[in-house]
Order: sequence, then structure tokens, then C-alpha cells
Amino acid sequence: MKKIILSIALFSLAASCKDDYLDIKQEGYTEASAFFKTQEDAMQATNAIYSFLRSWDNSAFPYQFVFGVPADDVVKGSNPGDASFINVYDNFTYTVSDEGVRGYWIGQWQAVNSCNQVITNVPKIDMDSALRTRLVAEAKMLRAYIYFNLVRIYGGVPIFDGLRSNYKIPRNSVEEVYNFIISDLTSAAEILPQTYPASELGRVTKGAALGLLSKVYLYKKDWKKAYDTSNQVMSMGYDLDPDFNHVFRPAGEFGKESVFEVNCDCIPPFKGSQYAEVQGVRDQFGWGFFTPSSALESAFEPGDIRKELTILRNGETTPEGDLIAMGDAQSVTTYNQKVYVPKALNKSACGYGSIQNIRILRFAEILLINAEAANELGNTAAAITNLDRVRTRAKLAGTTASTQGALRTAIWNERRVELAMEGDRFVDLVRTGQAATVLAPYGFKVGKNELFPIPFDAITESAGVFTQNPGY
Repeated sequence: MKKIILSIALFSLAASCKDDYLDIKQEGYTEASAFFKTQEDAMQATNAIYSFLRSWDNSAFPYQFVFGVPADDVVKGSNPGDASFINVYDNFTYTVSDEGVRGYWIGQWQAVNSCNQVITNVPKIDMDSALRTRLVAEAKMLRAYIYFNLVRIYGGVPIFDGLRSNYKIPRNSVEEVYNFIISDLTSAAEILPQTYPASELGRVTKGAALGLLSKVYLYKKDWKKAYDTSNQVMSMGYDLDPDFNHVFRPAGEFGKESVFEVNCDCIPPFKGSQYAEVQGVRDQFGWGFFTPSSALESAFEPGDIRKELTILRNGETTPEGDLIAMGDAQSVTTYNQKVYVPKALNKSACGYGSIQNIRILRFAEILLINAEAANELGNTAAAITNLDRVRTRAKLAGTTASTQGALRTAIWNERRVELAMEGDRFVDLVRTGQAATVLAPYGFKVGKNELFPIPFDAITESAGVFTQNPGY
């Protein structure tokens, strides 16, 4: 995939704040009115959306503040005095003015707008018609993914289907946002190819659109559609990588388990991603933030190989031969092994771990989506079969759960350990109604902390159009 970061003129959404950097004309900046003339323009504009997926706001601090730290499997990490402002996300004391809440919000709306630029303008370009149709489908798939993140974190948000002259519109309901996401994914899945040539790895596929759609149905508790759609994905040739460690190493990128993955290769002048660097071993491979909690350690069953392949420990030698020796004696001593990049594979042109791809949706999760939906539909056999496929890879015996309630708990627990530190735990706890109990010791308040606040300046700039989430 071409790594092109394009600065096209962004309409300043009413939902976004007026940061100085939005008003500075950057080098290489092109006005939208002078752009979208050629096929190359269409490609560059679409590639800009992919570049966002590996950006700071979407993969590093702001992302971890809202999807990572509030869960019980992640702690701030680093040493106690470093970036102590992150603690508010661990104890649920963040406010409408916190930079993480604000930064994630702003980034998502910039990305939505980039998608809408493609969806609106590319159809007008005289270019290869099949490519034109495909690029619009890619933008719709990516817009759906961004809206899925927005609705899970902030609840109902405004729906911008295309470019507008007025962005001061009320928030849509959660149901309306989900219906919009479903429409985009359904439309995209009809167009997107199942595979791409090696030169375009990382572009979204039919399987990615259907996989995300099955997850959306899971959140809506539309069990029949979640089951049917995940079955479609399961028939498309994906499979589990037999080596759990290999899944997360550079050699495992875009393997048979990859359904939706962000290409973060380091190609100068663009510097990959900081996704791995902010989580890397403190003063050896990175900054040492967003590290595994003791609660996560305790969640793994005896004999589960995923425990030591998820949790990287100071003093251990990795399967790839690196001795873990953090340089900060005050730091935590365990780290996220899923983002570890062997020293020999790092590229000097970019920061540590910048080549580490971001796994958004793996086939293992598709199996667990299918199992959960099957169980809710009373299809115990299918639920057990697909749950046990994931457990077998982890070198565990088949589940002993047999009733619907016991299987439900077993599947939720399996999601926790299989997807540990991949950004799903907090929203899973909210989705399944477990947050009130599991997160209460951390300060979680029912009726408030299921969602994050709409940023203060977004409320202010809306001139009374936006309403705030309850409790803020």
C-alpha cells in the first residue's frame, strides 16, 4: 500500500475545536477545489485515510486513553511520575476538558471528513471506473469503522453522509448511527475484492467489511445476523495461525488470520506508527506505557500459552533472542508482548517498533463472535466448536461449559484472554453489562462511565445543538 499522507482542505466540523495547527497552511497543502482531478488524486486521497489509521490520535495516546486504560487488563505503565495525567482514565475521573477525550474526538472527525471527501469527490473524476467504484467502497468501509469507534466511546453522534456547508447539527441516536454503519458496510462488502496483490496489502477487503459487520451485529445483539455474517467470513478461506506468537510478529503480518490489519511499514519520509513505541519496554524499546495488569495475569488458565506470549517480562529472553532489560528501575516490569518487534527487525529510519502493524480484526475473533451469537441462538454445538478452535490453539482442553449461561461466561472469558490488550476489553465489559461489577473498584459509575463525555469545546462550538452525555 502506498504510504502517502495527503493534506487536503478539511472542512472544520462544528464538532471539532479550532486548533492552530488546523489553520496553518502546511507544505504540500492542496485546496480541495484544485484537487480531485485525476486518478492519482483519487488514490492519494484514499491513501490519506489509511495513513490516519496509524496516526498518533488513532493508535497511540488518545486511543489508549479511551479503549485501553479504562479496562481492567491495562494499567498506565511506565514509572509512577511519568504522565501521571493518564491515571484519570484508570480511575474514571476524566472530565469534559481532558486532552485524551478531546484528542480522540478531533482525530475521528478529521478522518470522517477525509472519507467524505473521497465518497463525494472521487465519483466525479474521469478515471478507471472499476477503481473509482472500489475506492469509494474502501472509504465507506473505513468511515464505518471510524463511526463504530465513535458510537462505542461517545454514544450517538452526528451523521455526516457527505460534505456539508453546515456541520452544526444535533447528535443522531445510537440506533441511527448503527444503521448508518451497517449501510456503509453492506454497500462496501458488495464491491470490495476478497484479496489484493502484494503491493496493496492493507487495503480493506470484502472479508474485512463482513467481519466488521458481524461485530457490529454483535454489539446490537442481533444474534441471527451476527451468526450468519460471521459464517460468511468463516467460509472465505481465513484460518487460525497455528503459532500464536507468529500472529503478532512482522513475519505474521497479513497472514491467514488477518481480517482487518493496518499496514505500518516504515517508508521514508513517513515514519510508520508509534503504536508499538509507546507500549514498548521502558528505556529499551519504547516508552513503557499501557501495560498488563495483575488482573489480566490472573485471568489466564493454567497451561494457556497465550499468557507468556501476551505478557513480556523484564529479564526474560524472547523466542527471537532479545534479552528484555528495561532501563528505568522505577518502571513497571511487564509489558505488552503483542507489540514487541525484535531488535534485529527495527529500521533505523524510523522509531522503535514503527513497522508493527495494528491488528484490528483477527479470525480468532470471528470465531468467538460466531460462538457467542450461536450460543444466544441456542446452537450449543456450534458455540462449543468454535470456542474450542480458539482454545486448542492456546493448548487448552475443550470447554467444560454446556449450558447457555455457562457458555456465555466461557466465551466472554475467552475473548478477554485471546484479545488481551487489543483494545476490546473496556467496550466488551460495557457491551455485556459486566462493567458495573468488574470496574466498580476502579471508580466506574453506572449510568455515566459507559460513555465518555463530549469534549467541552465541541459542546461550546455547537451553540446549543449538542447535548452532553449523562453525568458530565
